[in-house]
Amino acid sequence: PWAYHWGNRLARVAASQEMSAFSEWLGRACGRSKFERYFSRCFSISAVLMLPILLMRIRSLRASSGVPVAPRVRVPWKSAVLQVAVGCLIAGGLLLATGMILNLSGAYTLEPHPPKFGALLQRSFIPAIGASVLEEWVFRGLILGLWLRFTRPLAACVGTSVFFAFLHFLAPKQGSFIGRPRSPAAGFELLEKILAQFANPQFFMTEFVTLFCIGMILAWARLRTGALWFSIGLHAGWIAAFKGFSMLHLTNPASGLYPWGVGDSLKSGLVPLLALAVTAGICHFVLKRFEPSRGLNPASR
Repeated sequence: PWAYHWGNRLARVAASQEMSAFSEWLGRACGRSKFERYFSRCFSISAVLMLPILLMRIRSLRASSGVPVAPRVRVPWKSAVLQVAVGCLIAGGLLLATGMILNLSGAYTLEPHPPKFGALLQRSFIPAIGASVLEEWVFRGLILGLWLRFTRPLAACVGTSVFFAFLHFLAPKQGSFIGRPRSPAAGFELLEKILAQFANPQFFMTEFVTLFCIGMILAWARLRTGALWFSIGLHAGWIAAFKGFSMLHLTNPASGLYPWGVGDSLKSGLVPLLALAVTAGICHFVLKRFEPSRGLNPASR
């Protein structure tokens, strides 16, 4: 609430007084932003600021666990590039193919005012690269690596995947209404709206379960290869395909597949969940090529 109040004040000052170019740009951005956007940005900033504490805690737990460290797999750079490319092609290609089929079936319609090609590339590939590297390093690198020291691989994968999916929905839905956004309790009101969606069976089956399955596939790829490269490729392919398709298509609520078969986006619904099952099946055979026993060199050699 305090960030929202400060942002609105800056927007009023920037609109009425002469300020630096950066301050005027920030003021206009603050004026356009709703309360839920402030919530998301504050959440992200808090995560970045607390990351060093998380890293120190993980280092402490590793040192005190007494569990021997499994040798890291050192992947040659050519194999790393190949893993990223193959993972990206499989995940992105299958998701785009699913979207095209759904578009032909009438579940989606073309966006009447699509972005220009340059903007389309910028808004799809840049988030794909940044989010895939950062999230894989945190979830499948740090957190899964730590979890594997205290429990079996299956339990570690399930636990990190539930955590991964939950954090993706710890943000308000678009258009969430807050009665008194400047009230000290506004954040708790918004948090109540966020957590209430988990009691909705449709949301749970068509959105949360989908993100959970994505987390399981990424964790499984990390265990099979002993590295993050294939997971990064899968993650980047999904994000690029999802972002690109969403900018060019709109969901058709009149479709018979809506809302259970296809939700509000290409990452929700039972049909995208089926596409994930096909992706997992293909990855099962492709990953045999990248397993350490197939020629990768452990760091201990």
